[in-house]
Amino acid sequence: MNAEKFINEQIRKISETVGHGSAINALSGGVDSSVVTMLGHKALGKKLTTYFIDNGLMRQGEPQAVVSLFERLGVPVKLIDSQKEFFDALKGIIDPEKKREAITQTFYKKVFGRLVQESNAKFLLQGTNLTDIEETVAGIKRQHNVFEQLGIDPKKVFGYRIIEPLIQLRKDGVRKVAKALGLPKSVYHRIPFPGPALSARVIGEVTPRRIKVVRKATAITEEELADTGAFQYLAILHRDRVTGVRDGKRVYGLQIEIRCWDSIDARIAEPTRLSHEILWKLAEKITKEILEVVSVTYNITPKPPSTIEAI
Repeated sequence: MNAEKFINEQIRKISETVGHGSAINALSGGVDSSVVTMLGHKALGKKLTTYFIDNGLMRQGEPQAVVSLFERLGVPVKLIDSQKEFFDALKGIIDPEKKREAITQTFYKKVFGRLVQESNAKFLLQGTNLTDIEETVAGIKRQHNVFEQLGIDPKKVFGYRIIEPLIQLRKDGVRKVAKALGLPKSVYHRIPFPGPALSARVIGEVTPRRIKVVRKATAITEEELADTGAFQYLAILHRDRVTGVRDGKRVYGLQIEIRCWDSIDARIAEPTRLSHEILWKLAEKITKEILEVVSVTYNITPKPPSTIEAI
């Protein structure tokens, strides 16, 4: 793929589609949304309004870090605090698909619907890639950002049209475009992160307290596995409590599952063959720094039949 040619072509298409109108987009800091933000900024300038929606489900310090980075790149970003709306929408929900649907509806219809009305924008730029579409259409996993391929008309349902510059690319192609756009390595080499954010890594009900646990476990996991060269690595909080021992007494604590993957485009993946020493250190650090956690496990099942994310 010629990344420069792709960039110029998409800038032209975005500019022609939006015309004299205006567009909005949501930036999460992931490579897909970062590339779309830069393409939109180059194509539309001040006609694009970029938001970072703080849904309370992001990683440690992520909202502020992403906003600061893009402001240094010359792209103004508005930070929107929507934590209460998302946690209210997720309250009492256990089923994975219902969780994804609650996040989708809250994001697109409630939060973004309000922003669209306030901005009078008629277009939304988003970073749907080819793997998102394939997995959703095949019924493997309902990605939160796929609509038209399922027969859903965003203009009818949400009130705006969606522009998807990356739908012909897989993750490796998006990374090439990110590098060609001049985005820093911290962006184009960043490990994938799901659209539903940390809620995709909580099995069972998503609450502020449970997100706090998985957020801390995620920070430790990403720090300890950063030098592995793996495609993706993550921590998952299980639903059931398990028996453990603290201070010589029996306790019922939480269980964290670690997943670490070797892959190119997320369609197939193999668990990274981490050393026992790395796994030992990871488990020790998580159980020492998060006292509610008494068990740490490692997933060794490839995709398929497993998937990269648990939910």
